Amino acid sequence: MYSVCTGGNDHAGNSRYYSNTKKELTVMVVALLTAAGIGSRMGQDIPKQFMHVENKPIIIHTMEAFQNHPSVDAMVVVTLPAWIDVLKAYAAQFNITKLRWVVAGGTTGQESIYNGLMAVKAECTDDTIIMVHDGNRCLVSSEIISNSLATFKTHGSAVAAIPCVEAVFRSQDNGESSTISIPREQLFRTQTPHTYTLGKLLWAHEEAKNKGIIGTAASCALMQQLGETVYFSKGSEENLKITTVDDMMIFKALLHTKKDSWLKSVSYTHLTLPTICSV
Repeated sequence: MYSVCTGGNDHAGNSRYYSNTKKELTVMVVALLTAAGIGSRMGQDIPKQFMHVENKPIIIHTMEAFQNHPSVDAMVVVTLPAWIDVLKAYAAQFNITKLRWVVAGGTTGQESIYNGLMAVKAECTDDTIIMVHDGNRCLVSSEIISNSLATFKTHGSAVAAIPCVEAVFRSQDNGESSTISIPREQLFRTQTPHTYTLGKLLWAHEEAKNKGIIGTAASCALMQQLGETVYFSKGSEENLKITTVDDMMIFKALLHTKKDSWLKSVSYTHLTLPTICSV
């Protein structure tokens, strides 16, 4: 039996209702976008998620990816309290009609995600599908979103990931030297979205609180610490997280890059490692 969110208003105050008939019950898919960081590593005057690229804020680039995906029903964005009204204005300007909740972030990424989950919980049932995604991963593709949902359907969860291709060393002197290498075949770099049910994510956050686990923003890392298996879905090198000025330059370049038609796509789906989740 599937349930959906019912009633409620969008960010503009318009009533929004979703089908809840006996004949056709569908699970609500909600994208939870995190945009509550101050951007200290970017070193700019405003938070990076509100910096403009191609005359559009970074967070809007990300929101458009979920706005344009037919399987996504609604969005909740967790952001800085002082920027809530700005975000709502941008959403209206760029016709982001799926934005349903805008929530103030917490003191940590873990707390910010929890705040977003609680906003959804007020109107939705535990089987609502939540796609937790970094607000500054603007180039998440429709294929990545679709594969995340497909993997979730099979395994009950999904974390976007890509294989590690570099040689990796562990240092015990703050990066000065190393005598320990880690086989890269065992390592996968996680990205977002992280897709779980609302009930599962709320359980994880409550368990973390009871166990004193704090400051774990990545849902996959939180699940791993609680003994859960991490199921990987398709990721991409293009699905980069904009954290530094270098990342911004790469993002700008990728916006104007088109893959040659003769290049084959390689999929890294259905990869499963029970205890490894690199963040």
